[in-house]
Amino acid sequence: MDDIPANLGLLFDALSQAGHRVLVAESGESALAQLTHETPDLVLLDYMLPGMDGMEVCRRIKAMPACSDLPILFLTAVNELDEKVRALDAGAVDYVTKPIQTPEVLARVRTHLRVARLQRELEDELEMRREAEEQLRDSLDRALLVVSPEGRILFATRLAQTLLTRSFPTLAPSQLPASLRSFSAEPAPAVSEVAPGLSARALTAGVGDTRVIELQAQVTLGPNALLGLGLTPREVEVLFWLSEGKTNAEIGIILSSARRTVEKHVEHILEKLQVENRAAAILAALAVLRGDS
Repeated sequence: MDDIPANLGLLFDALSQAGHRVLVAESGESALAQLTHETPDLVLLDYMLPGMDGMEVCRRIKAMPACSDLPILFLTAVNELDEKVRALDAGAVDYVTKPIQTPEVLARVRTHLRVARLQRELEDELEMRREAEEQLRDSLDRALLVVSPEGRILFATRLAQTLLTRSFPTLAPSQLPASLRSFSAEPAPAVSEVAPGLSARALTAGVGDTRVIELQAQVTLGPNALLGLGLTPREVEVLFWLSEGKTNAEIGIILSSARRTVEKHVEHILEKLQVENRAAAILAALAVLRGDS
């Protein structure tokens, strides 16, 4: 945005010819009004504007939630160091000193658009990693196996390995029990009892030809049996649903509680049962629910 028509025309033509779509505002108020309807990828902001000056416009843009990360480049005839520092402190990422040199403006625009794009890609990647870590954390609380078409166990969560060891004590660590081998084929059975007190169900296919199997210990008692563990009624409900293979998010939905509340209950359960992790707590619950203790 600039208040001198000649400068606006020069910038408009140069940016348009470089392949950019340009929105023009001749005042700070006009620019702020436009930003309520559309958020650009970058703002070129004149330092000296009629009415509201560029510094105030910059602050107001940065205060808008949708524009907090919007790169702003000042166009200024001011060559005082203090004023340039003020512009950067107000939220600008760069400045171009007048008289404007078109190649310089285009180069700086390209640079900051590239930086902004890389930042967005990094944020997207970090978000994907956070989601993947969350899914992994949830899955590790379940008895999951990843098996090859040949019937080898490629990966097992701690709970799955413990359940297999209990039901098949002589089995080699990477060997899939005979009763589970049908799950490595296509099509796999939906749900099947694979050992006394142990059932399995096929989940979605894994990477390539691998298969994902969830093991579930069959319970013979209800949640109230867990009250003998010294837990509160709500903690008993949480532990029961954990033993059913539910994630924190799923338990929150079942109990109409926030996920963070469920996580707090899990922390208290671990403390009261004096166990180090959720898998150990689930095993303690399963021992009670199956009538083993």
